[in-house]
Amino acid sequence: MPLFTTGSVRAAALALSLLFLSLLATYPPQANAGPPAIPLANVYHPGVNLEDYWVSEKLDGVRAYWDGEKLWSRGGHVYAAPDWFTAQFPSHPLDGELWNGRGRFAELSGVVRKAQPVDEEWRQVRFHVFDLPVPEKVFEQRYRQLKQLVEASGSPYLALVVQRPVASHPELMAELEQVVAAGAEGLMLKRRNSRYQAGRSDDLLKVKTHDDAEATVVGHLQGKGKYEGLMGSLEVELANGRRFRIGTGFSDVERHNPPTVGTVITFRYRGFTATGLPRFASFLRVRNDEPEVSPD
Repeated sequence: MPLFTTGSVRAAALALSLLFLSLLATYPPQANAGPPAIPLANVYHPGVNLEDYWVSEKLDGVRAYWDGEKLWSRGGHVYAAPDWFTAQFPSHPLDGELWNGRGRFAELSGVVRKAQPVDEEWRQVRFHVFDLPVPEKVFEQRYRQLKQLVEASGSPYLALVVQRPVASHPELMAELEQVVAAGAEGLMLKRRNSRYQAGRSDDLLKVKTHDDAEATVVGHLQGKGKYEGLMGSLEVELANGRRFRIGTGFSDVERHNPPTVGTVITFRYRGFTATGLPRFASFLRVRNDEPEVSPD
């Protein structure tokens, strides 16, 4: 008589499968699932045919992707948003930005990155959506559908980013000056007939009064004079491997406690030197928009 019958093997396999599924439910995966495939912006330049675009305010927030169940970061981690925050979100994926007002990025980052969310803090946040991940439709069609989804949800924590036509470069620059004076970061342009596709392209353009980029801190240099005993400048590395120093834009607190080696920062600059490095680089902020990993 065989030690194991076909029926007993199947029963054992079923039991193991159920046990595995129960363990997954008890200990959900926390590892990076890979970044969401989202569109990214190039920089606006005069000469672009603005008749092809709609304009909106550039929100100084945290990019987030709603997959119908969870909010994902640009780097592929889940934001620990309270259940009540997303309770009325549609089951359809949404692309947008977590935002709590102009000039409050540092505060917002501290709120949304926490592994254990604080209800009172999240009540100040809204998920401002600007696109619908539907590859087969052009943006004008996606935006109409997105507007319907937001209105139908009834969620007080879901907001639609208003996008509208812009007539000319002078009108665009006048609006840029107006919103920046009011504390905004800049403007965004979205091509009306563009498809939803990942990566950088001219389908999405950022319009700002300055250029900005990201770099990784690789070292600290001691200050001199009034900054003696403090950090004088950061040595940073660009994605292409080139290194340079940033010595301006820091508060006294940041000079006492500078960003650690390995930290990704955002800096402002104006054009490039003859050797291809950013000119007049100035520290803007630490790019700490990825959620904390729960110790569990």
